[in-house]
Amino acid sequence: MRITEATCHIRQFKLKQSALSGEVFYENVFLTLKTDTGLTGHGIASPDRVITGEDAQSVMMAFEDSIHPTLVHKNPFLFSRIYEDLREMIPGQATALAMVEIALYDLLAQAAGVPLYMLLGGFREKIITSVSIGIGEDKEVLEIIQHWTDQGIRAFKIRGGSDVDRDIRICELVRRQVGPETMLIFDANKGYNLIEAAHFIRHVHKLNLEIFEQPTSPELTFQWHLLRQESSTPIMADESLKKLADSFILTSHQSVDMLNIKLMKVGGITPALQINSSARSADVSCMMGCMNECSLGIAAGLHVALARPNITHAGLDSWLHIEDDPFAGLVVLDNGYLKPNGQPGIGVIYQ
Repeated sequence: MRITEATCHIRQFKLKQSALSGEVFYENVFLTLKTDTGLTGHGIASPDRVITGEDAQSVMMAFEDSIHPTLVHKNPFLFSRIYEDLREMIPGQATALAMVEIALYDLLAQAAGVPLYMLLGGFREKIITSVSIGIGEDKEVLEIIQHWTDQGIRAFKIRGGSDVDRDIRICELVRRQVGPETMLIFDANKGYNLIEAAHFIRHVHKLNLEIFEQPTSPELTFQWHLLRQESSTPIMADESLKKLADSFILTSHQSVDMLNIKLMKVGGITPALQINSSARSADVSCMMGCMNECSLGIAAGLHVALARPNITHAGLDSWLHIEDDPFAGLVVLDNGYLKPNGQPGIGVIYQ
């Protein structure tokens, strides 16, 4: 099998109206690979200037200058060689690398005639996903929580980090509303200092939070072992984790109980699997998270999560918040569980 054609384009998405989002737009970049066997692979980049240092135009430039000439006429089964070549050509462009890898893995799984998660390992068939709730007034947050609860969602990630006393209050209100069985995660978005993070932990220990995510800035990560002594609530790194070396450092310093892996942040499926293996060696579990991705990116992350026992949690919800998703149908939300559509590869269906 050889790649005969590679094309790339940008598409802008609008977030659905909600009390907490207003009118917000973001861009995804899409890669299409056609082969001499008739198979077509699809990849996606969700660039973020703050997190990965990329935007849609820089991904397109990488495609024109490096990705396109590297991919055309190549056998996609040589994905490791292709990935290493591109990693040297476009250093620091994690989402562009992820876009390429997703498309290549899509082709490989289609060639095998199985969904991607089966090709990668096939540990489970579905996983509960949390839905993120942005910062807002108490009433607004509770109304949105109720909306998603009515849709069968059984896990929520509450965002905060700018006012610790507000965050404690909203966690208490949400727990009271959803009851003891619903999974609650709190994401401080690196907003606290160590004293505030400790204050938060001490005041929410009775709420049975599932995870406390990114309590402080990455610069303070190596002090998190002190926070872990305050409570049994697992502490998870997000912004502190961008590459394989970060996983090793975080776990060896006993700073974390969990790692939040995002394909777009770490550079694709291969580094995601490497980070997960590194975490498992230290008895640290992982969450599969997402950035501002439509269903294509969510499906890729989901397939990886389903393939590994150490990826115990998922926060794959961005597709729920966008309008006019061109890949709607790749993932299915059923009573709080997320599962793929069962088709080969990532699951794209051609009419």
